[in-house]
Amino acid sequence: MKENMNIPDYSASYWRTHSENRSFPALEEDIHVDTAVVGGGIAGILTAYLLTLEGQKVALLEGTSLMDGTTGFTTAKVTAQHDVMYNELIENQSEESAAKYFLAQTEAMNKIVQLISEQQIDCDFKKQEAILHAGTEKGKKQLLKEKEAYDKLNIPHEFHETSDLPFSTEAALIMQDQFHFHPVKFLNKIIERITELGGKIYENSTAVDFKGKNPVELEMRNGSKVNASNLIMTTHFPFKDSLGFYFSRLHPSRSYSIVVKTEKPVPDGMYLGFDKPSFSLRHVDIDGEKYALIGGEGHKTGKSNNTMEHYENLKRFAAENFGAYEMAYRWSSQDLTTLDKIPYIGQAVTGRPNVYVATGFKKWGMSNGMVAAQVLTDTILEKENEFVSLFDPRRSHLKVDDGLTLAKETLDDGTQFVKSHLKRKEEELEQLQNDEGAIIQYDGKKTGAYRDEKGELHLINPVCTHMKCGVEWNNAERSWDCPCHGSRFAVDGEVIEGPALKPLKKIEADKK
Repeated sequence: MKENMNIPDYSASYWRTHSENRSFPALEEDIHVDTAVVGGGIAGILTAYLLTLEGQKVALLEGTSLMDGTTGFTTAKVTAQHDVMYNELIENQSEESAAKYFLAQTEAMNKIVQLISEQQIDCDFKKQEAILHAGTEKGKKQLLKEKEAYDKLNIPHEFHETSDLPFSTEAALIMQDQFHFHPVKFLNKIIERITELGGKIYENSTAVDFKGKNPVELEMRNGSKVNASNLIMTTHFPFKDSLGFYFSRLHPSRSYSIVVKTEKPVPDGMYLGFDKPSFSLRHVDIDGEKYALIGGEGHKTGKSNNTMEHYENLKRFAAENFGAYEMAYRWSSQDLTTLDKIPYIGQAVTGRPNVYVATGFKKWGMSNGMVAAQVLTDTILEKENEFVSLFDPRRSHLKVDDGLTLAKETLDDGTQFVKSHLKRKEEELEQLQNDEGAIIQYDGKKTGAYRDEKGELHLINPVCTHMKCGVEWNNAERSWDCPCHGSRFAVDGEVIEGPALKPLKKIEADKK
């Protein structure tokens, strides 16, 4: 292992370093539009684009900066091979549902390729194979079942017992004609087209509530309002808690990525090791040099005692297997999984026919973002779309297993609530070093403390503003994370990730 390979001090995504990112003003006045799209990731951007292309007057609103969420911190694999899932879909739902899911992803990918070609977008597009990798005999048996599902669904594939990886392979299931690209370069061109078509884009504009039915009145944190015939939320969690109780129907998790230089050649292909070792692998071309983009180490948000350990584990994997000797970037991202592992795309709740949601992409947002854009655009324009029922958030066909999953998640949330309010390990304020955070006792109260690199102290009430769980310190990303529903907060308490809308309460530090 290369002992001299340092982990960068701060998290930074390679995609987000792209120099041509545009900025947009905050919304500071009341406006009227046909459709308001809240959430500036791939699903929101593509939906806004398709609707403006159809002549709709659209406003795209983002609480921070466009692509500053999961879209800017992805591995950017574009494939219909979403882990080992088609056999499970057939068993838990039907062969028809599994076939529709595959077709939806394939059509979405074709639409992205079409856009890249028509708009002549330079976005590092490269056709690749997607490869599910099994490193154990148990994993091989699972892949053989998945292969049977591919056969039933007529999914083109290859099955091998070897691979180009530098470690043991028991089986590899290959899906051809997939691709990867640079998502920010791709979406920057789409953003440019939205503005050319008359669409309005606003950053640093946080939606906090809405009321009314037709039109919907969307309320922003600064008091400005958007009146819209249709409202679309592509914000991970919908920002109105009472709407469908999505916080209880989505499982939040975090995963980690590193970009490294290697001594051993990085194979072509987009690998996903689902058993042992578990990993994600693709390559990235940076200034004409081939780097490895390695990911993994997933866990439920707020449930890791030392998040830097996940980067250490990826570093070790990269060094031992690929001779990695320099880490150029590291980042983590947050994803949501639905109860039945199929995204929620469509009418958010019964009785609100013009309020829509797109969420729960389960780490596969590149293709599902376009699925969402196509389904939502066709729904609003009253066009036929054969995938509406499959992704309908109100679908009633969730089986007993999914009900049990909900019960388990609810029980786990309750357990986390109790744990988060029990006496946790607390540090002494005097022991807190620069660039360290911890739960401490301050003026006799449990307090979240972070001392920045200049020694300035930032204190917050460590109780999540969503449903009052206790937050935990994330030392890798320098954030306060909630283990109940995945809300995340900056060191000053500001919201990074919902479902929480309000910041953590700040506590004034004693200047003595």
